Amino acid sequence: MVVLRKLPGMPGWPAALGLRLPQKFLFLLFLSGLLTLCFGALFLLPDSSRFKRLFLPRRATASASSSSSASSSSASSSSTRDTDLPRSPPAAAEPRHASPAAPRRLREKLRAAARMAGPHTAPGSRQQVQGGPGRAQPASGAPPARETRAPFRFDYERFRRSLRHPVRGGRSGEDAETRARRMKIKEMMKFAWDNYKQYALGKNELRPLTKNGHIGNMFGGLRGATVIDALDTLYIMELEEEFQEAKQWVEKSFDLNVNGEASLFEVNIRYIGGLLATYYLTGEEVFKSKALELGEKLLPAFNTPTGIPRGVINLGSGMSWSWGWASAGSSILAEFGTLHLEFLHLSELSGNPVFAEKVMNIRRVLSRVEKPQGLYPNFLSPVTGSWVQHHVSIGGLGDSFYEYLLKSWLMSDKKDSEAKKMYDDALEAIEKHLVKKSAGGLTYIAEWRGGILDHKMGHLACFSGGMIALGAEHSAGDRRQRHMELAAEITSTCHESYARSDTKLGPEAFRFDAGSEATATRLSERYYILRPEVVESYMYLWRLTHHPKYRHWGWEVVQALEKHCRVEAGFSGIRDVYSSTPIHDNMQQSFFLAETLKYLYLLFCEDDVLSLEDWVFNTEAHPLPINHTDFKAAGQP
Repeated sequence: MVVLRKLPGMPGWPAALGLRLPQKFLFLLFLSGLLTLCFGALFLLPDSSRFKRLFLPRRATASASSSSSASSSSASSSSTRDTDLPRSPPAAAEPRHASPAAPRRLREKLRAAARMAGPHTAPGSRQQVQGGPGRAQPASGAPPARETRAPFRFDYERFRRSLRHPVRGGRSGEDAETRARRMKIKEMMKFAWDNYKQYALGKNELRPLTKNGHIGNMFGGLRGATVIDALDTLYIMELEEEFQEAKQWVEKSFDLNVNGEASLFEVNIRYIGGLLATYYLTGEEVFKSKALELGEKLLPAFNTPTGIPRGVINLGSGMSWSWGWASAGSSILAEFGTLHLEFLHLSELSGNPVFAEKVMNIRRVLSRVEKPQGLYPNFLSPVTGSWVQHHVSIGGLGDSFYEYLLKSWLMSDKKDSEAKKMYDDALEAIEKHLVKKSAGGLTYIAEWRGGILDHKMGHLACFSGGMIALGAEHSAGDRRQRHMELAAEITSTCHESYARSDTKLGPEAFRFDAGSEATATRLSERYYILRPEVVESYMYLWRLTHHPKYRHWGWEVVQALEKHCRVEAGFSGIRDVYSSTPIHDNMQQSFFLAETLKYLYLLFCEDDVLSLEDWVFNTEAHPLPINHTDFKAAGQP
């Protein structure tokens, strides 16, 4: 109730207006309601409103801002927005989404990153500052002091000194035949790049038959997928002139201000993975800054009730949604499970823990959800955190999730014990329920649909031979021997899928039913699009066993690519591997330069070239370093 004071010698204000008693009561009631409404309206003003700040204490305003940003669908990506509080958690607080079971070393790194980052500043955004109680006050009449922190700086030189082997190796001890075969693969890479540069530079892929470029709708308006994918391969192969051409395009023409629908997964593994790898190989700041800026654009996809990201994001607006073909608006295991390597390196390079927090939250959700028979189905609701369908595949939709569990442990210098346990448990379930042997004695990994096995194996699943061998290398006793034998058997089966075709190239999928053995029985599965997974396993098995058959099998692939996929202006996939005169699909995939040719080249290199002691490869074959130590700049807190 508002009380109106009466001035001496004057009647009360309503009386002065000649109002009677009932009218006085109604007037005061109206006036009271009006004042209450006006004051309450202050809380509906934007948090940044100057008028609001005149009436509310700074702490209350900041608290309201913090609460609002936590629930906003774009809070994770708004580093350039004016705000009173930094997006990073307070130095003394545990990262908001860090898993309780996360390795202690990782939790300590996240806290340290939060301290070092202070108010996060995105590439190109203005420096933000933070004030607070307890700070020195300026002299009366002086403008308030603004405290700034030195920006976080990754110590690149210290990182390079930590590597145990030269990036390109020592080039010693090889025989003439091995060197000649490696040089042939290098020539294939130069041929693929030169034709892309001539006919499609700036487009995403080359169409070698029609000699033009292809953009597609997978990258949300981003261009130059082949450029970014090829960068580290050009560098490793010492194609210096071609690498400089690619670098120049990135510096002058790679535009991130796009507005389109992008695959979160593909942008991460190709663009961010390629940029990060090239930065670590060369130290060129342009690659780091582009990777960090692009990483910021992906963060809104994580704004779901569970923190499980949706598969499609508009890189301009930040709006995200699930694939239309994904059951019940679900997210895909292989997509949200294939972010961990890149996002930890984004935090490592920026000092901003938000990237690591996002993927550690995914780890937490997956640790909590019940796994049928210990298996991970391919579809998970980003709203409820529950499985949508019980379809399990080590090929498409599931593949690289398992790869990233193992490689997260290796990349942490074997400190991320949670990732290793998840990998071991998943592989045990796969061995028990999915690994089968055909009537002809071929070992394969079937797919699982609610307890019913589908006896087929996709080309994508052929990466698993290399993955299992890599895991076996770091196991002990009977487990090591058993897994190394399993890896060799699976890789041999995948080789058979190549050997049993007319072109000596493998189909997209092959089956073990109705009397078939490692062959495609459906017309829709007979194509080959320059995929790398089989030669990827050859490379790992060669490095871990040095059995000469893996180099022999790899050379068979080189010869088949030259005979059936090389055309006048590049390399093309083929529509039927069982036809001796195949029809080309007119597409030189960017991953042909990133993966297929890189793995073939490494197969004929010495082991110290991109040594497995220093590097892990992301699922697009972009090398990311193992964290032997922390690499913040000396003297930083």
